[in-house]
Amino acid sequence: MDPSLAFFAPEGDTLVPTSMAQSMWSSDQMHGVAVSGALGRALERAVTALGRDDLQPTRYTVDLFRAARMQPCEVSTQVVREGSRICLVDATMTQSGERVARASAVFLKPTASTGGEVWGPDERPAPPPHDVAPPTDEPHVPYFHSEVGWTQDFGQHQNGSRKQSWNSAIPVVAGEAITPFQAAAAIADGASLVTNWGSHGVEYINTDITLTLVRPPVGVEIGLSAVDRVEQDGISVGTAAMFDRSGPLGTCVVTALANARRVVDMGGISYDDDGTRRTTS
Repeated sequence: MDPSLAFFAPEGDTLVPTSMAQSMWSSDQMHGVAVSGALGRALERAVTALGRDDLQPTRYTVDLFRAARMQPCEVSTQVVREGSRICLVDATMTQSGERVARASAVFLKPTASTGGEVWGPDERPAPPPHDVAPPTDEPHVPYFHSEVGWTQDFGQHQNGSRKQSWNSAIPVVAGEAITPFQAAAAIADGASLVTNWGSHGVEYINTDITLTLVRPPVGVEIGLSAVDRVEQDGISVGTAAMFDRSGPLGTCVVTALANARRVVDMGGISYDDDGTRRTTS
């Protein structure tokens, strides 16, 4: 893997966004995948610093209340509560002293499950077949699924049908191996894409992310499948299931606002695995 392929380059305690962090909404704006990945990294490192390797992340919430620019940023954390079976941590991202995003996470200590029967769905989303997307831990252009099946051709999926994605996570910080939780935290922002991408492109921009996990992902390959979407008066709430090659992981919920003046048209866009963006006719 190219060691420079990451969303941020470290400069001491500062994270400097690379071109991989650039949003399609604006050339001076970071996308939520990078912002969420950086916040998730900080929260995980805070729990590691406590020596709590008995805990695992189970709920992660991000508020994207201001556009994060393509400028250096700092992420600070605060342990809100630490107990024998639970730890709550907050994180804040700042740029030039101004807060641009915040996150909170709940880490819990796993125990034995109970024996009672509880309802669960019979059908779960599945990754693309191995002959379409061979297993790998190398970053690649996401695969999408809609009425046309699994492909990496974005234009084929600009339609009104239900969508899924299959992703191999990009490292958050150059020179650091991405962890499974960092991968989940970053990819969770993609719930907005699978729930808000329609026949005219992406017309909604998400203001938050809530990720729930029953276990960490196995590796850094993670899928999202649209489960539900409700919309009224320019506000939408999208829900996606998160899964990996071993089965279901949890859910992602995003709240989004209509952004009709700056629609992201995915129909003429393609990417190489190194992040190079190409425009097709």
